[in-house]
Amino acid sequence: MPDRKRLRAPLGLAVAWALASALLAADEARRVPRLPDGHPDLQGTWDFRSATPLERPARFQGREFMTPDEVVEYERLALAREDGRPPDDARSVEEQSVHPVWWLDYGKKVVKTARTSLIVDPPDGKIPPQTAEARDRLAARRAAARTHGPADSYENRSIFERCLTRGLPEQLLPGPYNNNLQIVQTPQYIVLTTEMIHEARVVPMDGRPHASAAIRSWTGDPRGRWEGETLVVDSTNFTDRTIFRGAGENLHLVERFTRLDADTLEYRFTVEDPTTWTRPWTVAYPMTRTDAPVYEYACHEGNYGLRDILSGARYEEQLEADAGKKRQ
Repeated sequence: MPDRKRLRAPLGLAVAWALASALLAADEARRVPRLPDGHPDLQGTWDFRSATPLERPARFQGREFMTPDEVVEYERLALAREDGRPPDDARSVEEQSVHPVWWLDYGKKVVKTARTSLIVDPPDGKIPPQTAEARDRLAARRAAARTHGPADSYENRSIFERCLTRGLPEQLLPGPYNNNLQIVQTPQYIVLTTEMIHEARVVPMDGRPHASAAIRSWTGDPRGRWEGETLVVDSTNFTDRTIFRGAGENLHLVERFTRLDADTLEYRFTVEDPTTWTRPWTVAYPMTRTDAPVYEYACHEGNYGLRDILSGARYEEQLEADAGKKRQ
């Protein structure tokens, strides 16, 4: 009869080895990689697709998180929607996208935290009310828009349609496609490149002050610093032609990037503009590391949509002019 003690010893060692290996693997997954300067290595490509809405929908009013069953049901709805949009997208299925459904790349999963909205502050998960000044600006813009046709000039079309910029922080909110952020990092500079309209921001890390207020740009003037394990990017000096949900040149954007583990980067931003909102507001969500490439966004090269809009408008004007001549 075999000696049970002799059999137990190797078996116990095997179990202990397997357990130790599993714990080591789990520890490796949690460990944050670092660069030679000691700071967390944020480099790589990060996917931020998500079905979670920016603002908390009515179905989750007063609740910060979904239950596990609600997560399953919400993701089922995301997969089932015929037009490819997230469940709480306000547009109806009949409102066709300018892109075919197979083109769209909205996320089908909610954020890992199971939050009911990407907005974490205010606590109600909603964008704060606009100020009276902001409402007046919006009314003035609408009045100005009524003085010309929607395609009198290329300048009547949005800066997004014209391939200029998606704007900040809009370009880092989950959208219909190009939901990738690529980070390249050195001690002196960090480069943040979004796949959407190939925006590349070069962030100085040397403590220099912001540029003169007279110098304005589409994506602001970024300055970076480390606060412990978190990269903080402070951006000011936006142009009044960059409009983020009513804000413009007075926008102040503070972004925070924290690597939680080998595959997760927490992204958090706070925006404030006392001429636009009654208080600052904050968005937070995790990004997931991906090995997928960031493709070229050849917007200008393939922008036949803008050309067709303008040429179509000119054609309609010619038809109207010809009809007027016949009536004379």
